[in-house]
Amino acid sequence: MVSGAVLAVAASVVMHVTWNLIARHQSRDAYPLWWVLLAHLVLLGPWGAYALVNEVQWTPALVQWVLISASANVVYFMGLRRAYEHAPVAFVYPLVRSSPVLIALWSTLFLGETLGAFAWTGILISVVGLAVLARVGGSAQDIRALPWAMLAMFATSIYSLTDRAATAHIPGFGGLVGFVTIGYFASWLALTIDLRRATGSWRPRARIGLPVAVVGGLCVGLAYALVIHAMRSMPAAIVVAFTNTGIVLASLISIVVFKEKFAWRARAVAAFIICAGLLMIAN
Repeated sequence: MVSGAVLAVAASVVMHVTWNLIARHQSRDAYPLWWVLLAHLVLLGPWGAYALVNEVQWTPALVQWVLISASANVVYFMGLRRAYEHAPVAFVYPLVRSSPVLIALWSTLFLGETLGAFAWTGILISVVGLAVLARVGGSAQDIRALPWAMLAMFATSIYSLTDRAATAHIPGFGGLVGFVTIGYFASWLALTIDLRRATGSWRPRARIGLPVAVVGGLCVGLAYALVIHAMRSMPAAIVVAFTNTGIVLASLISIVVFKEKFAWRARAVAAFIICAGLLMIAN
């Protein structure tokens, strides 16, 4: 059971890294998040909707988790968008990915999950590595993005908690894809309204390439459904912490493959700290 969860996390990490390496070459004006969420809705939405209708037994509890998760997803994407207006991805995203600390706290308080001293210590060490990575990727003026990044991190901890609870009501993987799709649809609508208010247009003025949209839509949707699937047999905080392996891989690929030498030593040290924390969690 656990081995299946590990494979799910590993596949999720590969998809996450793939999408991030593609996204880093897209113009901010193209608003890639908007296009990728739309691609998910078109490519995976029908499958998810079918599974929700035919495979899932709807209960008041599941409706509650769906509403909370969708709302938290909206807050996450809006916070992420606002943060990216003030700072680059290299500063914002590691901070947002520090959510395992909060997830572990909420899981202990509300789900009755218990983590050992090694797991708690490993989570804290990996978060230190993420903070170092963010510090390297940012500057003094990027501090304006901090409140929005923290809001996105808090929202991540909330939807991770509700998604873990929802797995008890969703037997199949298709249902998980549908569950994710509801949150992504709510987020896409919120981003569309925000885009209209900011630019006067219902869609971004620039486009991303069709192959980028297809790969991004498939990766973003399936990656998170795999994360939720892994939560069936592993604590939510541990699953989300291990997905941060993707940040390490993306950083190392950017240094080794793309020859991005800016502060490469500090970035390598941050990656080492994150990995040290994850190894402690694994024990």
